[in-house]
Amino acid sequence: MTTHDSAAANEAASPDPDRLLATAVDAIVTRFEAVNAVRDHAVGTGRQIVRLSANSVRALHREDHADARALLAQAAGLLAEVQAASAAYPAIALAGYVQDAAKEYAEAAITAALLDDLPIPGPDTLGVQDAAWLNGLAEAGSELRRDVLDRLRADRTADAERLLARMDAIYAVLVSVDFPDAITGGLRRTTDQFRAVLERTRGDVTLSVRQQRLERALATHERSMSSDRDD
Repeated sequence: MTTHDSAAANEAASPDPDRLLATAVDAIVTRFEAVNAVRDHAVGTGRQIVRLSANSVRALHREDHADARALLAQAAGLLAEVQAASAAYPAIALAGYVQDAAKEYAEAAITAALLDDLPIPGPDTLGVQDAAWLNGLAEAGSELRRDVLDRLRADRTADAERLLARMDAIYAVLVSVDFPDAITGGLRRTTDQFRAVLERTRGDVTLSVRQQRLERALATHERSMSSDRDD
């Protein structure tokens, strides 16, 4: 083989640098397209989960528990779907839009348990991350304020006091979680907001109970005065 023939053979055997570059970029684009499709799906489905969870909480406030459970079941199914689709992409599985959806779902599920006077389902039961669950717990506690006030207006004081006690118990455990916001997802701020709601609610319940006691005392006094007059 001549020197010319050897050089030609080597050139033919050597890969084209530009072609290698294009191939590498094409492979990256393909992977990015797959990631982007999963992300788009997670964002859109996350919005549905948030909406279903919010509607479930509204149904709970109306005491329409059947509708609330149906909405919550839909949210749970969609959340499981998103988690399965994003399992291979940790950046998406742990992204804010996925975790926000998980938090809203946890809030609705915990609120349902609280209003039904059932044990609070944990993060493993709900299939959500710890930080999402803790923030959902705090927001569920805040949601109870509306139900406490509704029960006070309906003269269901015992129910109102029971819900206030659950709010107290939730706050007591949340303040014991002292870690950086990067780990807890901003739990400290959420807990501070919950504390303000709790204190307002406690004041409302206290005022209502005192008012009822005063009304009962006045009614007893009036009956006694009436009895004395009759005698």
